Amino acid sequence: MMGRKDWIVMRSSSWNGWRRSLVFFLLVLFILINLFYVLELHQNPAVEAPQKKINTKFDHLVLGPAAGQGLPNRLQCQGRKALNKTHTPSSSNAGESVAFVTVFTVYNTSLADSRLSNMVTVGNASYTKMERSMAVLNVFINFIQVTMPRSNVVILTDPASDLSLSRNSVTVYPIQGDYSRDKLMLQRIRSYITFLETRLGELALNPGHTSHYIFTDSDIAVVDDLGHLFNDHPNFHLALTFRNNKEQPLNSGFIAVRGTADAILRAKIFLQEVLKVYSSKYMSASRMLGDQLALAWAVKSHPGFDMRRFTKAQAFLENIGGASVLFLPCATYNWTPPEGAGQFHGMPLDVKVVHFKGSRKRLMLESWDFLSSSSDIFDMLCLVLSSGRTKYDF
Repeated sequence: MMGRKDWIVMRSSSWNGWRRSLVFFLLVLFILINLFYVLELHQNPAVEAPQKKINTKFDHLVLGPAAGQGLPNRLQCQGRKALNKTHTPSSSNAGESVAFVTVFTVYNTSLADSRLSNMVTVGNASYTKMERSMAVLNVFINFIQVTMPRSNVVILTDPASDLSLSRNSVTVYPIQGDYSRDKLMLQRIRSYITFLETRLGELALNPGHTSHYIFTDSDIAVVDDLGHLFNDHPNFHLALTFRNNKEQPLNSGFIAVRGTADAILRAKIFLQEVLKVYSSKYMSASRMLGDQLALAWAVKSHPGFDMRRFTKAQAFLENIGGASVLFLPCATYNWTPPEGAGQFHGMPLDVKVVHFKGSRKRLMLESWDFLSSSSDIFDMLCLVLSSGRTKYDF
């Protein structure tokens, strides 16, 4: 008769055998599945692991049909020729001056950046990596001096930056701060505030001299006189540009400030609030977009502000924290060549500023090169429009 101990040993042995069989079965199944997958790879290459998407950036102009053809109030082009020049770029006759203010600094570059393999050519000029940034800055100034020849340009920069620029009506204005790439957008707001504080002190000594200020990115082209802005909208302290974008409705690349002491003070206080929001909520985006997110938060959090007003490309005035803020549509004052998917309805006829964001810097230089030879700003806009969604190498 089998004892209890023998029964336990037999049962344990049976269990171990069953477990080994299960492990063997799963191992065979795993091998068969992998074998099947390998065979599929050979027979059907389409199931191979997806390759990295090729992000083509061109080193030359790529032109196609201009968007918006046949649509009302849109620039109509035949090739690079504008067909509906409905107005002549004009100069404001106001006695008050306008100064453009931008933040720009020069970063140290390695020897590799100056190699011939890293050179890019636009027209008859070639640029190293560092020279590309300077070329963009110079073209920024060129456009302003063509469309608003009586205006001035102020470049806020790091005192340690080796920025050498000798141009008429251009002032390099060093302001202490952290201009590292990771903190540049944060520093830009701080530099704007410091500049406005300095201007308030100067106005106290010389109250009779009024100069309006337009703070912009350096990758914009002013294609029509903006002096009318301060005459046509006499009641604003500062102006911002907006677009129909839920997350980022405001673009920080264009901020206008009226030149009166009251307006400068209110604009400074408004930007100080934006800086406070930036520093407390959006430091993770200090390299890019943090300023736009902080701007949007400062506006949206104001009691009673109706975000639905951003869905229509019409200027409107709103009191935000004691400042009279004029909201201007990006479609006119901060128009950008399209990127990514979505509909593209061309360029509005009344566009005054073209913003060459991201990989559009070559297009900015190519546009200036074209304008230098054609002297027709509308034909140049057709060149920009015909470039469509093309991305370029710098």
